Amino acid sequence: MSDPKRIVVIGSNSFSGASFVSHCLREGWEVLGTSRSVEAHPVFLPYRWQRTPEELSRFRFSQFDLNHHTKEILDATADFHAPYVVNFAAQSMVAESWENPDHWYQTNVVANVRLHDGLRKMSGLKKYVHVSTPEVYGSCSGDVREDAPFNPSTPYAASRAACDLHLQTFIRQYNFPAVFTRAANVFGPGQQLYRIVPRTLLFLALGQKLQLHGGGHSLRSFIHIDDVSDGTLRAALSGDPGDVFHLSTKRTISIRDLVALMCDQAGVKFEDFAEIVADRPGKDSAYLLDASLARTKLGWQDRVSLEEGIADTKRWIDANLDTLREQPKNYIHKA
Repeated sequence: MSDPKRIVVIGSNSFSGASFVSHCLREGWEVLGTSRSVEAHPVFLPYRWQRTPEELSRFRFSQFDLNHHTKEILDATADFHAPYVVNFAAQSMVAESWENPDHWYQTNVVANVRLHDGLRKMSGLKKYVHVSTPEVYGSCSGDVREDAPFNPSTPYAASRAACDLHLQTFIRQYNFPAVFTRAANVFGPGQQLYRIVPRTLLFLALGQKLQLHGGGHSLRSFIHIDDVSDGTLRAALSGDPGDVFHLSTKRTISIRDLVALMCDQAGVKFEDFAEIVADRPGKDSAYLLDASLARTKLGWQDRVSLEEGIADTKRWIDANLDTLREQPKNYIHKA
């Protein structure tokens, strides 16, 4: 008997979580989403405007805070009889983690350890996907392989690395069916406005100047959220305990050149648009991921080019400009 097509998405209000929900609904899955806050504004929930009413009927949402409602999350997961759990929930901002580091360790380590200890005792769990981050590797030269040593540069990165190491002990001791994904610089329609691609496109549309930290010399590889969602579901279905899947393109670009590309498309001079300000502490100069295991074992590949992804995000900005101009443009911290 095949597994039921049911999946639990923890952190379904996040950009990556909400986009993954949309992807799963399109693929015919029943989805239970949980997040610490009520559902976000629909403009930031791709499943609300990408999916049909019939597809949306297979989604249910429960408001649970990972820091306070471990039992409720575990009970809801058991009642839903889902063989698969994907966890996007994390304190995720890098620079802000210096200001309240205990909040990052509380959510990213302590709360997650409680969740994992409950999940490992749950019957019927076939796969747990822990959505990690390449920040655990720190600043690297060359392409980073899946077995690269951890060298975190910030409290955020250290908290994520600590949780990943904890999960490795559970995999070895209990054969806990956990796999990891690490995606570099995800972007796309529905992303929060403090992220570089939607922020640049919105400020260009509104005629506002953009502050560019450190001159934008950091080298990155940007990947469209649709490719990440595809890889994440493949990891759930085909990964083996302990597998680490990098989801990244082979194309690299500096933040400055990325902003300049969007300026050129808008017919705006970079020098008139960008204001260079001081860099953020602990910012890694580069982390470029080798995605060989995802390509070979999962049959995954990135399909959306950078230019196509920017155009996709711009269509979302243009279609929702009146709404987005009223939404928060800076990160708002929640403990």
